[in-house]
Amino acid sequence: MRRTRAATALAIVTALAATTAGCGGGASTGDGSPKTLTYWASNQGPNIEADKKILTAELKKFEKETGIKVELEVVPWSDLLNRILAATASGQGPDVLNIGNTWSASLQATGALLPWDQEAFDRIGGRDRFVDSALGSTGAPGEHPAAVPLYSMAYALYYNKKAFEDAGIDKPPATWDELVADGKKLSRGGKWALGVEGSNLSNNIHQVFVLAKQHDADFFDASGKPDFTSDGAVAAVKQYVDFMAEDEIVAPGNAEYAQNQSLQDFARGKTAMVLWQTAATTFKAHGMSPDEWGVAPVPVPSGTPEDGSVPNSMVAGINMAVFKNTDNLDGALEFVEFMTSDEEQKILNKTYGSIPPVKAAQRDEAFDTPDLTVLRDTLAKSAVPLPQVPQESQFETAVGTAVKELFADAAAGRPVTTESVRERLTKAQQQMPK
Repeated sequence: MRRTRAATALAIVTALAATTAGCGGGASTGDGSPKTLTYWASNQGPNIEADKKILTAELKKFEKETGIKVELEVVPWSDLLNRILAATASGQGPDVLNIGNTWSASLQATGALLPWDQEAFDRIGGRDRFVDSALGSTGAPGEHPAAVPLYSMAYALYYNKKAFEDAGIDKPPATWDELVADGKKLSRGGKWALGVEGSNLSNNIHQVFVLAKQHDADFFDASGKPDFTSDGAVAAVKQYVDFMAEDEIVAPGNAEYAQNQSLQDFARGKTAMVLWQTAATTFKAHGMSPDEWGVAPVPVPSGTPEDGSVPNSMVAGINMAVFKNTDNLDGALEFVEFMTSDEEQKILNKTYGSIPPVKAAQRDEAFDTPDLTVLRDTLAKSAVPLPQVPQESQFETAVGTAVKELFADAAAGRPVTTESVRERLTKAQQQMPK
C-alpha cells in the first residue's frame, strides 16, 4: 500500500504545474459559514487521539475568543503529503493546514498556498517575531514564504542510560566511529544498539541528507538539479544502511519499521539509541521516566572540528499554511495568529517537546531543560535546511524509497555495496521530473 501511495504522489506532483494554476471552487469550510474553518493538523504526539485531545482544548479557546469554530482533522504522516498534493491538484482543500517544513518549496511551486508577503505577516504580528533558522525552511529563496513556522525541531541522539551503564560505556558517542564501537557492545542478548525506520521515507531522507553534508555532498547541485549519484551522496547512503548491513548494530526487522516504531522499541528497552527529533513526549507516553534517557548531539565524523559547526541535523519543523482559495481568509489569518501567538507557542511546544520558532516564546524557562537545550543549540549552530527546491517532495519519495529498498536487501542478507547503492540512486534520479 505504501508503494502505491508513493507512486500516486509522484504522478500527482508531476502533473501539478499543469493543474494547480487554475485551482478554483473554494476551499472546503465545513458548513460554508464564515464562522467555520477546516484545519488539517499533523501527528505530533504519540498518537492521533492524543493530538485530538491536545488541540481540541486550544481550538475551543480560539472559538471562545473569536466565535470561529475550527473543524479539526489530524492526518497521519504516512498520508499527509499525498492528501495535500491531491488537495492542491483539485483545489478542494482545508482552509489551514500543517506541512512538513521540508515540503515548503515543493508546495509553494503548486501555487495553491497563500504567499506570506509583508501584509500577511503584519496580520500575525510581523515576520521578525520568528527565528531565522525556522524562516529559512518556509519556501524558495527570493520568494514570499509559502507558510509560517509553527513547531521547530532538530535531531538528537537519545540513549538509554542503564543500557550504557550495563555495557560499561560512560558517555554517549560523539563520532560515528564511537557510535559503531559502542553499538557492538550494546548489541547483545537479543537487544540492539540503534533503532531505525527503514520504511519511513521521510526519516530516511533526513538521515542521509545530513550524512551527505558530512561527506561534503548534496543531493542537488547549485542550479537545483538532482545529483543523487555523487561519491559523497553514495557514501552517505551506504554509511546509513551499513549500520544494519555491515556493522550489525541495527535489528534486521527495522527494515520494515514505519513512523514511531523505533521510538516504541527504545521506550521498551529493545534498543539503546535512536536518532530522532523531539522524542521525549513519545517516550513519556510509553511509560519511560525522563531520568531513564539522555540526550546528546548527533555524532559527526572523526577528526572534524569540535566547535559544533559540522552539520549534524536538518532544520526540522512544522509550518502552518493557508490555502489561497479559502472562503474565509480573514478567519484563517486569525487562526494562524492565534496558533503562533507567544502564549500558544509556549503551550503547544511545551506539550509536544519541540522548540518555539517564535523568539519571545523560546525565551521561556520551560525550554531550558537538558533535552531542549541540546535541540536549541543544534538549531542555532549546526542544523541545515533541506534543499528548498520545487522537486523536494519527489526527492523524499524517490531517494527515501531507494534507502528503504537497500535496507530490505540488508535485512535479507543481500550484499549492500557501493555499486548497488549507486545503482539504486541512479534509478531514483531517473524518476525525477526533467
